[in-house]
Amino acid sequence: MIANHKKLSALIITLNEEDRIEKLIANLNFADEIVIIDSYSTDNTVAIIKKHPQVKLIQHRFENFSKQRNFALKQVQNDWVLFIDADEIIPESLKLEILNKLKNPNDCVAFKIFRQFYFKDKPLNYSGWQTDKVYRVFNRKNVFFEPTKFVHETLNVNGASETLKEKLIHFSYNNYSEYKDKMKHYASLRAQELHAKKLKPNFFHFHIKPLYRFINHYIIRLGFLDGKNGYIICKLNAYGVKQRYVALKKLNS
Repeated sequence: MIANHKKLSALIITLNEEDRIEKLIANLNFADEIVIIDSYSTDNTVAIIKKHPQVKLIQHRFENFSKQRNFALKQVQNDWVLFIDADEIIPESLKLEILNKLKNPNDCVAFKIFRQFYFKDKPLNYSGWQTDKVYRVFNRKNVFFEPTKFVHETLNVNGASETLKEKLIHFSYNNYSEYKDKMKHYASLRAQELHAKKLKPNFFHFHIKPLYRFINHYIIRLGFLDGKNGYIICKLNAYGVKQRYVALKKLNS
């Protein structure tokens, strides 16, 4: 596609992604290496991956996102890494921008990418996500994932970074129950973080914080402009906030 760029390893962590993984592997045809760290999927994810001999598959028990990602960083051959989630897709324009940057990254050791969110195959342009950007391309020698963050993991970057112009496509979730289950899983991991900090939840955590999340995303950050899907997403995000404190209360009991 573009010659003389620094070699790039694509990294994915998976758990039961049989509906997405085939498309993602095909989408990563511009990477020099594809490595998938699977958390012992119980569906057909592993069988699908094994149909692709160019993909390196490693199964590793999942504890939390930061541990899994830090483990994954040690499994690749190249210094430059594209870390992508199974529900994300890279448009051709973004592929070209990434490869162009890797021809001569200058002083940059990491690149952030804006994400275009989709819910039920429809774009979400607001709902708190209009400014969302994440580190997806970086030199693994200069980064690590903060081990105290079990979910919504933070990448620590030792060096200069830059934000790319093109957007990554993020297919949030296909339906209400799938998103709700994901929010409960994230809440459980976040509760473990807060439990380690010895936080004792109270009325403020159970009622005010979820309400603020909904008002902030649906009204202040214009979620109502995303129509019915915007309302659903904002409501479920507020639900996720409350569930973290419900889970924390159980841990504290």
